[in-house]
Amino acid sequence: MENVAIVKGDKLILRGLKFHGYHGVKPEERKLGQKFLVDVDAWLDLQPAGKSDCLSDTVSYTDIYRIVKEVVEGPAHNLLESVAQLIASTTFTNHPQISAVRVVVGKPHVAVPSSVDYLGVEILRYRSVDASN
Repeated sequence: MENVAIVKGDKLILRGLKFHGYHGVKPEERKLGQKFLVDVDAWLDLQPAGKSDCLSDTVSYTDIYRIVKEVVEGPAHNLLESVAQLIASTTFTNHPQISAVRVVVGKPHVAVPSSVDYLGVEILRYRSVDASN
């Protein structure tokens, strides 16, 4: 029940973040790199900031943006699952007030015989269960 309440609660929303990275299992992905698309939802109580109008009572969008940028533009990972997990775990480490995080990582340029917007992964992590993993 706690997890359902978190997903329905207040959250910060970051959509359509775009970065160039070198993630993937194919040699050309590691050499040439490619564009990655990332969305993040971070659940926390926004009521204190709503009442005070003070940035110190919330988490800045730019802090989460920087986490995503550092992970995607940082050292290469084979799997998008690993990229998403590192974004989630770093978000929990840096921001103890965040209770859950949803991360979507997509590759818009994939070698498939059809036109696609992107292929990718989505993870949902809860601090009470996943923060230590």
